[in-house]
Amino acid sequence: MGSSVRELAGATPATRDRYVDLLRVGSLGAVVLGHWLMAAVTPDGVGNLLAVVPALQPLTWLLQVMPVFFFVGGFSHALSYRSLLRKRPEGSEDSVYSAFLRARLQRLLRPTMVFVLVWGAAALLVQLLGGGGGLTGVTLRMVTQPLWFIGIYLAMVAFTPPLLRLHERYGWGAFAALAGAAVAVDVLRFAAGVPYVEFLNFAFVWLAVHQLGFLRADGRIRLRRAALLAGGGLVTAAALVALGPYPLSMVGMPGEKVSNMAPPTLALLAHGLWLVGAVELLRAPAARLLERPRVWRTVVAANGVAMTAFLWHLTAMFGVYGALLALDVALPEPASAAWWTQVPLRLALAAALTAALVAAFRTFERPAAPTSPGIPGASGASGASPLAALGATLCLLGVLGLSMVGFGGLLDGRTALLIAIPVSAPAAVAMTLGGWLLVERAGRGRDVR
Repeated sequence: MGSSVRELAGATPATRDRYVDLLRVGSLGAVVLGHWLMAAVTPDGVGNLLAVVPALQPLTWLLQVMPVFFFVGGFSHALSYRSLLRKRPEGSEDSVYSAFLRARLQRLLRPTMVFVLVWGAAALLVQLLGGGGGLTGVTLRMVTQPLWFIGIYLAMVAFTPPLLRLHERYGWGAFAALAGAAVAVDVLRFAAGVPYVEFLNFAFVWLAVHQLGFLRADGRIRLRRAALLAGGGLVTAAALVALGPYPLSMVGMPGEKVSNMAPPTLALLAHGLWLVGAVELLRAPAARLLERPRVWRTVVAANGVAMTAFLWHLTAMFGVYGALLALDVALPEPASAAWWTQVPLRLALAAALTAALVAAFRTFERPAAPTSPGIPGASGASGASPLAALGATLCLLGVLGLSMVGFGGLLDGRTALLIAIPVSAPAAVAMTLGGWLLVERAGRGRDVR
C-alpha cells in the first residue's frame, strides 16, 4: 500500500485542488470522532453525552461538519460531469448521465453493499441463535444509522445535471432559490403549522449547500464572499437559535420536539453557510501545507479508505464496548471523572479496530476497472437516463430505509416508515441491490478510462 500511495501522490497533476481532498477526509474524520465521543454507553443502554451534559452542545457547531462534505461533493460532481460532457459525441447527453451515475455510485455503493450484506448475515445468524438483546440489539438497530448520509448523497448525485444547468444559467440565483425554498418550508412548518412540509427540507437545505460547491468549482467564492458566508451564516444561525424555535444542538437530540438535522432546518443551513465560509478562508494556508510531500501522501492514503472507515466506525465502537463488558471492565457513569479518564483508551481501541476493519474491507472501495474504454454515448442506447434515474431512486430509498429500520428484529418483520410506507430491512436491501443493478445496466459500456 505504501508504494502505491507514494506513486499516486507523486502523480498528482499540478492542477488538482488538493484542499478539496483534505476537506473530504477531514469532514468524515470529524463525524467519526463526534460519534465516538457522543456515545454514552452503560450496561443499561446507549445514550448521548450531549443530553447528559447539555453545556457541551455548542461543540456541535464545530463537529457537525457534514455540510462541508456535501459542499465538496458539489465541487467534485460539477468537475466530473463537465469532464464527461466534453468527451461525449454530439447529442449524446442521455448516456452521459447514466455513465456519470454509474461512476459515482460505484465508489459509494460497492463498500456500502459489502457492509450491508456482512451485517445482514451477522444479524440473521445472531437472531437465529436466539440473541439480539442488550448491547447486541442496540448495535443491530444503530449500526446502519450513518447510512442516511449516503442516501442524501445519492440524491445529490442524481440531481447534479439539472441543478448544474440552473447554476450555469443563474449562478448565485440558483443557490438563492434553494435557500429561499428552505426558508418558505420553515415558515409553513412553524408559523402556519402545515403538516409534513418539513420533509421537503431534506432536499432544499442539502441541495443548497451542494450548490455552493458548483460556485466554488467556477471560482466564485473568493475571500470577500467567503468572509460574508462565514460571518453572515454564524450570525444568522445564532439569531435563529436565540430567537426562533430551533435547538442549540446541530445534531439530533433524544426527546427534542424539534431537531435541526432530521429534517434539516433553516438553522442548519445557516450553520452550513458559516462552515463553508470558514473552510474557504483557510484555503490558502492549507494549500501551502499540502504542498509538503509527506502531508499530501497522508491525505491520499486517507482518501483511499475514508468511506470504508466511515461505514465501519460504529461497528468498531460497539465492538470495543462489547469487549469491555465481556471482560467485566466497569463502564463509568457518562461524563463522570472516571468516564473522561477512560476516553483516550476507548478512542484508541476504536481507532485500532476500525483500522483492522479497513484492512479487511478496503479493497471494495477501489474503483472498478472500466468495462469499456469507449467514450460516453459512443455505443449508448436511448433510454439510458430514465433507467439510471430509476436505479438511483431505488438506491436512495433503499439506503435511507435501511438507515431507519436497522437490522434489529430482522426475523420479527420490524419496519420503519419511509415517506409513509413501512419498509423492512430485507425490502430496503432488495431496493438498494435492484437499483444498483439498474444503474450498472444503464451505464455499462459508457465508461471513460
